[in-house]
Amino acid sequence: MSRLRRVSDVLLYDTELVDGRRADVRIVGGRIAEVAPDLSRRPGEEAIDCRRGALLPGLADHHLHLHALAAHRQSVRCGPPAVRDRAGLTAALASAPPDEHGWIRGVGYHETVAGNLDAVALDRIHPGHPVRVQHRSGALWILNSLAGKAVSLTTGDHPGIERGADGAPTGRLWRADDWLRTRLPRTRPPGLATVGEDLARFGVTSVTDATPGLTPDALAALADDMATGVLPQRVHVLGAPLDAPLDTSSPHRPTVGPYKIVLADSGLPALGDLVELIRAAHAAGRAVAVHVVTREALVLLLVALRESGVLPGDRIEHGALVPRELIGDIAALRLRVVTQPGFLADRGDDFARDVPALDHADLYRCRSLAEGGVRLALSSDAPYGPLNPWAVISAAVRRVTPAGHVLAPEESLTPAAAIDAYLGAADDPGGPPRQIRTGTVADLVLLRTGLAEALADPTAQSVRATLVGAEGEPTG
Repeated sequence: MSRLRRVSDVLLYDTELVDGRRADVRIVGGRIAEVAPDLSRRPGEEAIDCRRGALLPGLADHHLHLHALAAHRQSVRCGPPAVRDRAGLTAALASAPPDEHGWIRGVGYHETVAGNLDAVALDRIHPGHPVRVQHRSGALWILNSLAGKAVSLTTGDHPGIERGADGAPTGRLWRADDWLRTRLPRTRPPGLATVGEDLARFGVTSVTDATPGLTPDALAALADDMATGVLPQRVHVLGAPLDAPLDTSSPHRPTVGPYKIVLADSGLPALGDLVELIRAAHAAGRAVAVHVVTREALVLLLVALRESGVLPGDRIEHGALVPRELIGDIAALRLRVVTQPGFLADRGDDFARDVPALDHADLYRCRSLAEGGVRLALSSDAPYGPLNPWAVISAAVRRVTPAGHVLAPEESLTPAAAIDAYLGAADDPGGPPRQIRTGTVADLVLLRTGLAEALADPTAQSVRATLVGAEGEPTG
């Protein structure tokens, strides 16, 4: 059986459901029609022997960045583990082919490679082409002088343009993606075929794109890739403008979720401005999804929500540092938290080194949030975190860094709780895990083994097939 299948009419027999029951599942018209212990095969009906493998609702990644993920794969790696020092960075940029406009795009930079890069430092490393390098956090771009000249950085008015004491730009741009995009050579957003293939390989059938400020071109490209079947996953978007509702009449188009707000580490907004922005989103009928990484940002958000009022579905993105004393406030406001413990496995050694030991318990909390009554969902934040949900599940359970350190083991989730945090509906992250029930769309993941065995050592190799209900075929 191929890893990804669009299914309309098929009988899946000898499966194990999440609760351990053995069952057969009949799919008709892309939806689950029957679930019973022993279904008879109909004449001419395709039947698949599941060999007692677990059959789950398809996994939902509740926070990633689709086009950034595709662009990341077309970019040169500029940070660990591929690049670890200045010589490695120089070699990587020297060997990188420029794009059709002559630009070189780097990703994944970290200060351990060559310090706090700016235009002057980047000119020394690669002066021959316009170069832009993204910090691995996704919050910072560094441009060399040719790139800065090409985008007219000197006359730029974005508040994220870092300037020296003399007022000249340093080449460092904080949270300025929207502005930078308008100054770069115009290109269509990258295609998502390989992204869709990888997500299917992992058993993911639904994603939430958390990119703020999605442009009409980006939204149209998402819709096109869904409509033509290039991207088989259902897509929920947070970055759609408040005044630009999407056409959701087709299952092969994005749906609109909460409104993305970024509380940038580099400069928090005034309380009054944040309150008004939240109120505007709520008035438009949309909850808010607020990027929160620091304690200061979390406190600001909680104060703002007490003043603005909350709407069901309001959510915290990341929650990288959550003091225990604020868990009750988060629960009282009925906020949900969409977090990424995969960062512990990906860069936990940096946290262990750079974050004070007393603060380690606050890093990417999981168990204390769930036990405190907060709806908790897991996600990747790809390309900034590992895309593989099984790696994220493993990190949520083990909380082990690459060097083998364990960060805040008391925050570990059980394997069952970790997989449940990937099974909430796109419009209800952290809500009850979806079940295999009659009438629901047949977006499913079939494992090679029973669920207990798969969760004993979470790995994408457990995925035998990802099934997408063909309820109205894509047009391409």
